Amino acid sequence: MASKTTAAAGCLTRRMFCPFTLHAPRSSLALNMRKCSSKLATEQDKKTKRSPFRPAASATHDWIGPPNPLSNLRPIVYHVPENESELQRRLRHLRQETEDWNHDFWTKQNISFSKEKDAFIFSQLNSKGLSVRDEQGRRRSLNSEEMAVFYKCFLDTNVTRHADYNKEWYRRNFTITLLMAQVAMKNMWRTVTERYNSKKNS
Repeated sequence: MASKTTAAAGCLTRRMFCPFTLHAPRSSLALNMRKCSSKLATEQDKKTKRSPFRPAASATHDWIGPPNPLSNLRPIVYHVPENESELQRRLRHLRQETEDWNHDFWTKQNISFSKEKDAFIFSQLNSKGLSVRDEQGRRRSLNSEEMAVFYKCFLDTNVTRHADYNKEWYRRNFTITLLMAQVAMKNMWRTVTERYNSKKNS
C-alpha cells in the first residue's frame, strides 16, 4: 500500500505523526515578501488549486508534499487514526481546513505582491526613460533604496489584511490547541482505565 500511495503522490514525503505541531504566524516583513514567480502568478491569477496528486490519508502517518510554487507552503494530508472518535475527527478537519485557509491566503497575497512589484519597477524604469530589459536582453532592476519605497507602501496598504490574518491565525490555533488537549486527556484516561481494569481482572 505504501508503494502505491508513494507513486500517486509523486515526490511527497512521509513523516511520523506529531499532533502538537503548530504553524508559526507569518506576519513579518520577510514573509510578506516571499518570492513568487510572476509568470505563474499571471497564469493562475483566477483560481489556484493544489496539485491533484495527493495520497490517500494513512492510518499512521501524516504526508507532507513539496512547497506550492505560489503559496510556498507544503501541502499536508493528515492521517486518519483507526476508530477515530468524533473529537479526533473535529480536530483533524479543523487542522486540514486551517492548512487550506493558509494556502489560499498566501497564494492570493503572493500573487498580489508579485504583480504590484512588477508594476512598480516598470513605472520607475519608465519614468527614467528606460525599458524593462537592457541592450543585452537582461531584465533591469532597481536598487535597494528604490525598492524599499515599494516594500513600505505594500505593507502600509495591507496592514489591516495582515492584522486580520494574524487574529484569525491565533483564533484557529487556540482552538486546535484546546482540541489537542481534550484528545490527549481522553487518550490518557482511556489508558489508565484499561490498565486498571486489566489489573482488576487479573
